[in-house]
Amino acid sequence: MAARCGRALSKVGWTFLDSPLSLRAGTGTRLAGNRAYGTGSSTGRAGLALSARTAATGGGLLSAFLLGGGLGLYHTVKQWQQQHFAQEEKAQSDGGAMTLVLYQYKTCPFCSKVRAFLDYHGLPYEIVEVNPVMRKEIKWSTYRKVPILMVNSDVQLNDSSVIISSIKTHLMTNDKSMPEILNCYPMMKSKNDSGKEVTEYMNKYWLMLGEAETLLQYPEKGMQKEEMKWRKWADDWLVHLISPNVYRTTAESLASFDYIVREGKFGSFEGFFAKYVGAAAMFLIAKRLKNRHNLQDDVRQDLYKAVNDWIAAIGKKRKFMGGDRPNLADLSVYGVLRVMEGLQAFDDMMNNTKVKFWYRRMQKATQNHEGRQ
Repeated sequence: MAARCGRALSKVGWTFLDSPLSLRAGTGTRLAGNRAYGTGSSTGRAGLALSARTAATGGGLLSAFLLGGGLGLYHTVKQWQQQHFAQEEKAQSDGGAMTLVLYQYKTCPFCSKVRAFLDYHGLPYEIVEVNPVMRKEIKWSTYRKVPILMVNSDVQLNDSSVIISSIKTHLMTNDKSMPEILNCYPMMKSKNDSGKEVTEYMNKYWLMLGEAETLLQYPEKGMQKEEMKWRKWADDWLVHLISPNVYRTTAESLASFDYIVREGKFGSFEGFFAKYVGAAAMFLIAKRLKNRHNLQDDVRQDLYKAVNDWIAAIGKKRKFMGGDRPNLADLSVYGVLRVMEGLQAFDDMMNNTKVKFWYRRMQKATQNHEGRQ
């Protein structure tokens, strides 16, 4: 800002020196000087006197201008500092409010995780539903998966767990910018066993907190390690049980795609194609997924066991894994499971496991934004 002010004042100064008034004074001085040195006449002496007076006048004007310019620069910089500090104080009083835009598929479990997190913390956000066929809504992004969360229109967060960890870090610290926080989760590319390039993010289950903030978030020994373990479990295991269960039979597959088309963003032809052709394809793919993940013939049993393992880990003395309030593991597991709501797999899970009471508490906590700061 100061540099811009200086350049502006310099430009005004040169404009003044090049103005008609300045040129006339300067020309008179130079002509008088020539006559003085050329003839040595009284006219020359008068010209020399005129030159001196003009120089004095010009020097006075220039000095006055520089003094005024310096004072103007001082007051401009002072005003800018006052405005800057006022903006900082307002940002702190507003709690570091962010403008959030979530690009998603509504029925994607990873997107559901992010929504559960944002809803619980009472963070307002805009949703952009992405067409899963053309994906034109994210054609501007080199990262072609969802969810994508845009923060203040200029910071792009990819991967559901990175999104959750980085936003939670920001909420707890509020002294680091989002780009600074994002640097703590570097992206790494590698190839899997099939030779396909995959993208992974380092540290994505960690919150980047100081010692005091860590103690506030995890007051009891082992809480941080437990949260990270089950967040990873939700990504690496629980999420892979969803497709084999919602596409378990042809009837369930058709019902699932009817739900996907109804809740998603499809054109009329795309919707028809997705509902019938997609349902048949996913029924077959679900069989392959069952083999890939070594699931039982009755995939419901794997779902029941996973959910009961989760409830057993919480135990009978806690409402949530986070204690009296959900932690990031609670929000992740809840986000994954709720994409089955309205389907046969969800009803069977609620009737044949011990998850019901925890699930209803999570539902209430997110709907009421109980984690709002």
